[in-house]
Formats: sequence, C-alpha cells, structure tokens
Amino acid sequence: MSQMPLYPLRFAPIYQYRLWGGRRLGETLSEPLPGSDPIGEAWVLSDRADHQSLVANGPLKGQSLGQLMEHSREALMGKLASRFTRFPLLLKFLDAQTMLSVQVHPSDAHPELIPAGDTAKTEAWVVIEAEKDSQIYAGLKSGTTEKILRSSLEDETIADHLVCIHPKPGDAVFIPAGTVHTLGDGVVVFEVQQNSDVTFRLYDWGHIDPRTKASRPLQVDHAFACIDFGASDAGLVAARVETSTPVERESLFDCPAFLLCRLIGQDPFPVGATAEPRVLVCIAGSGQVTHNQIPYSVGKGDVWLLPAEAGVCAFQPSGETTLLEIAIP
Repeated sequence: MSQMPLYPLRFAPIYQYRLWGGRRLGETLSEPLPGSDPIGEAWVLSDRADHQSLVANGPLKGQSLGQLMEHSREALMGKLASRFTRFPLLLKFLDAQTMLSVQVHPSDAHPELIPAGDTAKTEAWVVIEAEKDSQIYAGLKSGTTEKILRSSLEDETIADHLVCIHPKPGDAVFIPAGTVHTLGDGVVVFEVQQNSDVTFRLYDWGHIDPRTKASRPLQVDHAFACIDFGASDAGLVAARVETSTPVERESLFDCPAFLLCRLIGQDPFPVGATAEPRVLVCIAGSGQVTHNQIPYSVGKGDVWLLPAEAGVCAFQPSGETTLLEIAIP
C-alpha cells in the first residue's frame, strides 16, 4: 500500500443506532439504512479504533483510514504528516428526530477529564434539514451560574437557561468545547468535530432506551467540571463570502481544530490544495472531481478525502451543487 499512489478516496458511512434518531439519513446519503431501528448518526470519516472508515472506491477499496494513516501518512497528510498519528477530525451526519441529551465536551484546559489517547472536542454543525419545531440549544443564557444550572436539573427547567436557536437549512452553529448544548425535534445536520468521543451528559429529558428498557447514565459532576460559564463564541455564525466566481465560497468555521467552507456553484471550480489534505462533502446536487484525467462521480451525501499527494483537483458540477470543503489548520 505504501507504494501505491493515492487518489480521491470515497468512504462508506458507518450507521449508528441512537434512540433519538430517525430514518432520514437514508435520503441524505446514498447508502441505504440497515434494518428498521432509528439511526441517529452516520460516521462518514472516522479514524477511531472501534469505528474505522473504509475506502469504498478504487484499488484501495476495503482499506481503513487508520491503515492509510499508518502506511501512507506522508502521501495522505503532506506537510501535516509529522503532527498527527491518526486523522484528527471525525465527520458525521446526525438525524435528531427527538432531543439529544443536554451535554458538554471537555477542552484542553481539563486534561484530567480526557481519557488517554483522546482529545478535547470542539464541534460545529451545518443544518441540512429542519422542521417548524426543530431546536438547537447552544450555550448558557447570560447570568446563568453553576448554582442556577444545578437547581434547574432538579426542577427540570434546564431548557429555560440555554440559548435556543430555531434552525433553518443552511444555518451554521459553532460548539466550542465547554459549551452546554443539544439539538433535536426533526433536525438533520452535518457535524465536523475533533476526533474525540468524550461526552458528559447533564440531562436526558426522561428518555428510556427501548433496547435496554433503562435510562442512560448521566455524568453531571464531570460535565460541571468542564462547563465554560464565561463569554463564548458558541451559536450561529455568519457566513463570510471569500469569492463569488467561478464558485461562491463562504467561510463558515475557522478555529484551531478545523476550517470549513461552503462552495455553491454550477460552473467548474478547483478543490483541494497543494501538499495538504482536503475533505469534500456533497450536501446538494452532484458532479465529478477529476484527478490525473480520471473522473470520480460525486453524489449527494458522499464524502471524499483528497490526499495531499493529489493536490488541486477540478470539480465539474451537474447543475447547481453545494459542497462543504474541510481543511486542517
């Protein structure tokens, strides 16, 4: 594998049962959903020991992202290769038909709360679908203290102390580590996050998991230990237009963990970068990305990793198409 030149890599989604999920990810992605259970998450690029994304196209089909990082890291990561032993981002689609637990993720300021081998967890969402009653909670209302928040858990009024967003498709929401947050009631989002699975639940709305017939455990003390009660950048972000031709390029998220731009266009435009990897996520429309004169079909819901070795590629939309392009700072 180390001798084989890399090319644009498509990865198969890893569907995850969640009690709060639904069945809409079968429409958002091209891969059919398994069984009939609620599916809340599709892990579409994952270098986790327990959930490894597998290449779905070309000579490397069946190889895991972890194997690529081990054997072809220079070709895959380019000038970032010396910084990472595993791919630093975890990408997902979420279908939140009911409310997720109210939760928080630790920052680097709390290493004692982060298991060995894991990291802090800053994340962000791009809203794909939303219903009239959909809600996103992102951060604490001004004046909410630890005492007030603890009391709200006892009388089940925690939602009264969270900043509520009524999302619409296209909205972008930033959730830095330390932010109390949740979402649900019929919202589908794309999520970019640090490659971490550390979550502390504060409150779970009385959910009972039909599989276990029990409520899910809470980690209230751990959650309070890492909540940021000060001013925060959490919440809706305004898109910053960087270019308008040949593609409208909007910067949505720019933080130390990831950069994310939304690309909207119907004429050919470049994607990828020299000596750095890029991830493309197609959220509307379709087209093809060309590398070394070989076209690769891109459909709605597809996730493509453009290795650093591939450099800048050409994207040809089939009508108006919307891509998310993700970079690692």
